[in-house]
Amino acid sequence: MNSRTAAKRTAMNNRSAEGSEGRKIGIMGGTFDPIHYGHLLAADEAHAAFGLSEVVFIPSGRPPHKANKRVTSPEDRYLMTELATVDCPYFRVSRVEIDRQGNSYTIDTLRALRAMPEYDGAQFYFITGLDAVLDIVSWKNPEEIMAMCRFVAVSRYGYSPKKMEELPEGLRTKIIPLEIPLLAISSTELRERAKSGRSIRFMVPPAVEKFIRKKSLYRNYTEE
Repeated sequence: MNSRTAAKRTAMNNRSAEGSEGRKIGIMGGTFDPIHYGHLLAADEAHAAFGLSEVVFIPSGRPPHKANKRVTSPEDRYLMTELATVDCPYFRVSRVEIDRQGNSYTIDTLRALRAMPEYDGAQFYFITGLDAVLDIVSWKNPEEIMAMCRFVAVSRYGYSPKKMEELPEGLRTKIIPLEIPLLAISSTELRERAKSGRSIRFMVPPAVEKFIRKKSLYRNYTEE
């Protein structure tokens, strides 16, 4: 175990010893195919803006909205997320969706987290991009999701916050917009660049770039 990993685990153990009552926990869900600096910046900005104790990255196991699309294996996406976050003491990665059978629904994940002793009494902040928020009415049990956590809508390049006015008022009023420096990076673009052999340097952490190159991920990739 390297010193940075050891420091991260020590910080996590200290937080567990302090108890979860009153803690604010960020939840960063996504396919992370691959994870990139846009995801990390959003998590870090939310951590500072809301005084979060930690941000938990949760790679989806079987994303239902991508049922007809090719998705990199859960283990590879999990490992990339670990590599991308290991240097940050308040970031951690959960296997809760990867280890669960069936489609990965946010409501099921929130219920599972709520049942964990380490999160008893904690307040959840679900962090996601504005583009995903605009589609929330199609999620499973959106009203229950909103009742279980605060929803943070992170600004995304090409999406206007005014679009949230189109959401039902009961959902819209429970969403907290968060403006962050915009990075025009998307996982879709990164997959295309890796497929064609173009550089993804400075778009993903070096360890993730090395992992993608070593395993030749996305070289024969098709979106369908």
